[in-house]
This record gives sequence, C-alpha cells and structure tokens, in this order.
Amino acid sequence: MATAEHRPTELTDDMRMKLNAVSTATLAGQMQRRGMRNSFLNGLRPLNEGQRMLGYAHTLRFVPKREDFERRLEGPNAQRRAVESIEPEEVLIVEARGEPHAGTIGDIFTMRIKHLGASGFVTDGALRDTPAVADVGLPVYHQSSHAATLGRVHTPLEHQVPIACAGVTVFPGDIIVGDGEGAVVIPALLAEEVADDSYAQELEEEWAIERVAAGESSIGTFPIAKDRRAEFEEWLAKRQG
Repeated sequence: MATAEHRPTELTDDMRMKLNAVSTATLAGQMQRRGMRNSFLNGLRPLNEGQRMLGYAHTLRFVPKREDFERRLEGPNAQRRAVESIEPEEVLIVEARGEPHAGTIGDIFTMRIKHLGASGFVTDGALRDTPAVADVGLPVYHQSSHAATLGRVHTPLEHQVPIACAGVTVFPGDIIVGDGEGAVVIPALLAEEVADDSYAQELEEEWAIERVAAGESSIGTFPIAKDRRAEFEEWLAKRQG
C-alpha cells in the first residue's frame, strides 16, 4: 500500500550540504522552535560509530503476529515489497512497536537496499545478524539486537503509509537525518527552512565556542548579544572568504 506522493519536496545540493553538516541536536532544537517537540527518534542508537545518514523516509509498518492473516497472503509480504521498491536516497524506516524479541531486518535485506541506493535503515525494534549488518556499511539505527526472525512476533502489514517509529510520527517522504547521537525526522515541507536555520545556528555556535575556548564568558557570546553581532559578522566573512 503506497501513498500517491512519496516526496513532497526534493533535496537540493544546498540542503544536502547543510543537513549533512549539522547535528541532530541542532535540528531537534530548530524543530522545537517551530512547535514540534517530538522529532527525535527516542531510544535508537547508531550501529556504527561516526555514521551520518540523510534521506527520504520509506515507511514500513509491522503489527503483532497474526497467523491467520499471514496464511491468507499471496505473493511477497509487505517487508519484501518495501525492500524491493526502495529508491535511491531513501531510508527504510520500520514501525516495530519497540518490540525487542525478534529482529526486523538481517544482512541479506540490508545488502539489498544498499545495492538499490538506500541511504539507511531505521527500526524501533531489533536487528538480526547484527555483526554482518554492521559490515554492510549502510547507516543503521536500532533499539536492540535479537537472533530470532521477525516472524516470531511480527507481521509486516503495509509500506509507504504513516507510521509511529520510536514515538515519532513519520510520513513517507519525510526527511530523516542521523548522526552519532541518533536520528531526527523533519517534515518534508519544512526541510529547507530547517536546514537553513540550523546551518546558520551552528555557525554562530562555532564562533561562540572559539570565544569561550579563549576564556571569554558565555554571556554575550551564546546567544550573540546585539553589541557583538558586528564582531561575529566580521568573523563569518573571513571564514567564508
């Protein structure tokens, strides 16, 4: 089951540069300034240190295992359909209800979506084949690890529909950004302004860190006081120079 519109906005090169340069902490803060207090995917951790992730959400929803429903299915289940329909720059993101008692993906499907151009994989459940998945080299965010296959507790129901992952509502085409701290969901139509404001914020914070590292007080440097704005602008011009 797929929505009619998978990408409400397209990432530009400028947006990619800015979103890849800033932290999820900054992005979550910018979302909160816009009244959206629940954008960070709670309790998920990166599989590999130092990883970054950026892409469009391709959603997949699991429900608790329902044997009679599975017996009526014909053809590939929703997980396989999602895997085989992944497009470049998409992040496969799974609603697994925080269920830790079975994996939601293993090494073969992870390799497959990487081959198709996926930017990453996110689940609020567990991984299977975790060491082998790590070796694939695809950015992955997960809650835990478990050796059992998903059929122990899950039925893959549908993909490219709104889901709830790690306490956050995710729509197909939302922008998913990940770093060493975790991952954040940005509504597609807000992505450009959030990218711009986050990048500008981190430039101001870079200047503030330099000043504080030099022994100055945080007062007047973070945030920048009006009487020091010209000093920051001069620093910025030299930096971009």
